[in-house]
Amino acid sequence: MAVPLLDLKAQYATIREEINAAVLRVLESQAFILGAEVEALEQEIAAYSGCRYGVGVSSGTDALLLALMVLGVKAGDEVIVPTYTFFATAGAVARLGATPVFVDVDPQTYNTHAQAIEKAITPRTRAIIPVHLYGQMAGMPAIVALAERHNLIVIEDAAQAIGAEYEGKRAGQYGHMACFSFFPSKNLGGAGDGGMVTTNDPELYDKLRLYRNHGYKPKYYNRVVGGNFRLDAIQAAVLRVKLPYLDAWTQARQRNAAIYRQLLAEVDGLRLPCELPNVRHIYNQFVVACERRDDFQSHLQARSIGTEIYYPLPMHLQDCFAELGYKRGDFPHSEAAAQQTLALPIYPELTQAQLEEVADAVRAFFQLPAPA
Repeated sequence: MAVPLLDLKAQYATIREEINAAVLRVLESQAFILGAEVEALEQEIAAYSGCRYGVGVSSGTDALLLALMVLGVKAGDEVIVPTYTFFATAGAVARLGATPVFVDVDPQTYNTHAQAIEKAITPRTRAIIPVHLYGQMAGMPAIVALAERHNLIVIEDAAQAIGAEYEGKRAGQYGHMACFSFFPSKNLGGAGDGGMVTTNDPELYDKLRLYRNHGYKPKYYNRVVGGNFRLDAIQAAVLRVKLPYLDAWTQARQRNAAIYRQLLAEVDGLRLPCELPNVRHIYNQFVVACERRDDFQSHLQARSIGTEIYYPLPMHLQDCFAELGYKRGDFPHSEAAAQQTLALPIYPELTQAQLEEVADAVRAFFQLPAPA
């Protein structure tokens, strides 16, 4: 039985009529850029995330870039980011001429932590971007306390963490701003690229809206040099259909994770995801680790089990950041994660039979029989 890493068609089949009607509504309106659909989504995502304001943007990457732009981040500034993350976290910093300062991650959760961040702070540090990786939030209370002591801005990279919680507060409620992605593979995914920046600060909200649309105020009168970071109305309409289902989909992901934990509990040499006791883990990915990761992935591929490596090379070892002078061995936990981790299928529509197929294939690699 083939089990894909993700099956978006399975999700679409359950809400086909609602999605098609929402897209048709936008087509009939011929209002495609920003507008009522986007404004409604902004309010709904902000409310879902426990924030006052939301600003819909063109992608999760542009959400990060926009957040840094409104802060005036520029050449000579430093922004602290984890080295084990998706490229956009560091890339947005570099695009503004600022310097991404990399830090290692916790070896269990793969998230940024305050102790590593504190060692990287210098007089040139402007902001911290903690990443809530794989659907579990970083330890934000300690990070926020650290930022307050040093008068730094905190931007949550919540691209993989919509609805995730840490000690009862959701992604977006801790930082000065938070950046979300609606890339189709995310727990809340659109029909293309899209993203959002949330904030509780009215001044930041006004700046985000200004910079999102070329700095216009009013139209064709440019107060600042902004960008074209506008969200399409069709994306907003699709996301508005999906948002009411998000909690049920998250529960299904959590259920699938629990089934994996039961079926794979006896597999020696396989490290299952760490879920802290004080979090709501939304399982954007289910990432396991083992020393023979590449052989393990090849074995699963031969059994038609979909997998993905997030991420095979940390940021400090990427060619585009070579001039920063980092070297292999600087961040051992991140380098080990890049060499050992592998994502297994976790999407909500997986059947019990598919989960067992994945587990059987995993156990076979470690030469364990299927459980009775």
